[in-house]
Amino acid sequence: MELLDKLTILADAAKYDVACTSSGVNRAAVNGKLGSTTSAGICHTFSADGRCITLLKVLMSNACSYDCTYCVNRRSNDVPRATFTPRELAELTIGFYRRNYIEGLFLSSGVLRNPDYTTEQMCEAIRLLRDDYGFNGYIHAKAIPGTSEQLLTRLGVLVDRMSLNIELPSETSLRLLAPDKSGQSVLAPMRFVRDGIKENIQDKTTSIVKRARFAPAGQSTQMIVGASPESDFQILNLSASLYRTLELKRVFFSAYLPVNTDPLLPLVTKAPLLREHRLYQADWLMRFYHFDVNEIIDESNPFLDPLIDPKCNWALNHIDLFPAEINRVPYEMLLRIPGIGVKGAGRIVKARRERSLRFEDLKRLNVSTKRARYFITCNGSFAEGVLFDPASIYDNLADEARSRHCKGVLDGQLSLFEESAPVGLMSASAADSSAQRRELVPWIN
Repeated sequence: MELLDKLTILADAAKYDVACTSSGVNRAAVNGKLGSTTSAGICHTFSADGRCITLLKVLMSNACSYDCTYCVNRRSNDVPRATFTPRELAELTIGFYRRNYIEGLFLSSGVLRNPDYTTEQMCEAIRLLRDDYGFNGYIHAKAIPGTSEQLLTRLGVLVDRMSLNIELPSETSLRLLAPDKSGQSVLAPMRFVRDGIKENIQDKTTSIVKRARFAPAGQSTQMIVGASPESDFQILNLSASLYRTLELKRVFFSAYLPVNTDPLLPLVTKAPLLREHRLYQADWLMRFYHFDVNEIIDESNPFLDPLIDPKCNWALNHIDLFPAEINRVPYEMLLRIPGIGVKGAGRIVKARRERSLRFEDLKRLNVSTKRARYFITCNGSFAEGVLFDPASIYDNLADEARSRHCKGVLDGQLSLFEESAPVGLMSASAADSSAQRRELVPWIN
């Protein structure tokens, strides 16, 4: 098979892996080496100083020996198969880099023969990049569940970031839809990677070169949303537990794409992208705004509202804390006002030391009041036309959301080589029906 044919198959197969992760490292250019992790780029990942880095996102192989029900590359599917040799992948990556197409690599793979053999192939490709071609740029590798600790160590010192997909939000669903995997085969290597990263922090005086540090940009994971019956409450509790116990950098949510037909899979025609979007918003509140998962969602209402974002929903559920007087409430409360972020709250605190703020002043400070106006007062007065009534506020926010969704603001991922039809949004009725699914217990404490 020609190299371009392999690239067409394996780059397209990689589009189901989420790769928009912060690199977390700032390794600069080195004399005699190619690339750095601080170069500016276009998309896919971000350097330590916030700039974007373009990655080649590709699989080592899609000739998978596993038969995961939800995966397009399952062994029982009749799809074109391809596998890079380590040398082919290394040369392809360097060729793209020298043409200024990319600045780094995101490498995943189907399970070729077994986890250890697959990881050996990935390690050799990355070793060639690092040693033979002197590539010093950003590399993110997805480790294979079930890989030996020896090979995980070898992979970890070659890459900047590692990730292992937890795949599904409960061990029950994992056993049902991915019979070749188990909770232990996923969690054990995640713990091993966590411990390896901790050693970087504990041994700051090591004489080992930076590249030999173990996954210095940390680890992340991905779970599929909508292929199994777990609620948003269960998913967010699992995410909070992963952050707490495994110290992950990110938990990514991937809306289930109906690429296979199987009686074990839900009958959906569109990916639940709106549900995925709400989960990311809730995850953001937990990571940057110090919300507890139980403040965002609870067992009595186990699914996030599809019509308003989680922060607005929290504010409406705690309407007794509002309206918030913008000139008096503490910084911590400013962060909990819908529509006001970390930067906006900082600008407000700084500006109100000098003068009493009005709604016009907030606009000058680049603080959006589109949602905040329903929940704040300036010098005791509401924004013009605001009725401080929870039902009225909810209706206005929901109408704005419906208007945005009708414009099709969320589309599916696009193929690198051919046009892909947008997979659309999850409707409110789909969210209602999903709320009737039975619940499963999250599989990590």
